[in-house]
Amino acid sequence: MDDTPLSPAQIQQLREAIPFFKGLSEDSLAQYLTHFSIRQHPANQVILLEHDWGGAVYFILGGWVKIRTHNADGKEVTLNIVGKGEIVGEMAAIEEAPRSTDAITLTSVEVCSIPAPDFFALLKAEPLAGIHLAQLIAKRLRQLNRRLRLREAESLARVADTLLFLAEGQGSSTSQGTLIPNLPHRELSSISGLARETVTRSLTKLEKRGLIFREPDQIRIPNLEDLENLIS
Repeated sequence: MDDTPLSPAQIQQLREAIPFFKGLSEDSLAQYLTHFSIRQHPANQVILLEHDWGGAVYFILGGWVKIRTHNADGKEVTLNIVGKGEIVGEMAAIEEAPRSTDAITLTSVEVCSIPAPDFFALLKAEPLAGIHLAQLIAKRLRQLNRRLRLREAESLARVADTLLFLAEGQGSSTSQGTLIPNLPHRELSSISGLARETVTRSLTKLEKRGLIFREPDQIRIPNLEDLENLIS
């Protein structure tokens, strides 16, 4: 834990790494981020537990985190995969309520956390922070609505949508297309709601069509519109 004021260099670093902080005044960030904490977590470690009290908000500085819950049968359901620049735990902090999901690291992760009261005070002091948060929530709801609409679609469309979902959230653009993490098939299975074997077959079909190219650590999507055409 660091109780000293943030330096201008630290504030600039947070602005560059976390979209939520962009455009916020230096004075506000220096005032409300005095109790921030940065920690490293190894892969497969629980950061947040469902039903725990929302005492802090977490900003991902690096690595990948899975947001999950469980259905009525106790089966794990992956709701989201988030990475650098994303916020985790903000809803429980705002509602002052227990958390509704788990957050588990998929890779080694660097996380910056701030106490929930400081986060709430920043929202009240900076209208732009509230706008950033509203935009984030709207984006997640839009993604969820699209996934729900595709629950009855054919498997190839559902896997394509899962890849587009990851590209929208954490894709990086290059001259050769969009790069997304090459997640284990069990994670893609949990996101799409399909059996792991079905996901594997669908990825092979997409690759044979030249719609994706798989590498050990990442998947390259040459043209996002071609994938979108599968689900339109």
